[in-house]
Amino acid sequence: MRTGSEPLTARSPLRMRFWFSVWGLAWAALGTAAFALTGRTGWAVACGVLMVVVAADLAWVVHRIRQGPHYQPGRDIPPYDPPDAP
Repeated sequence: MRTGSEPLTARSPLRMRFWFSVWGLAWAALGTAAFALTGRTGWAVACGVLMVVVAADLAWVVHRIRQGPHYQPGRDIPPYDPPDAP
């Protein structure tokens, strides 16, 4: 059932964000290693910084997922009531 307030009551797709973070972490690690082995220090550092940022995001997503269904509602949790129009 659509209420027209979906942008205000949208829920974060944490599981999808988790898998994108895992994918990004793998690519950043590969990039860091590849650039370090080929002697491109600047690119290796950039990939390393990206890897740290992605790892922090991954940790935050895992933290939110572990908080339970209040923060990661499943299909069995009904949508929130639409906010009152001002």
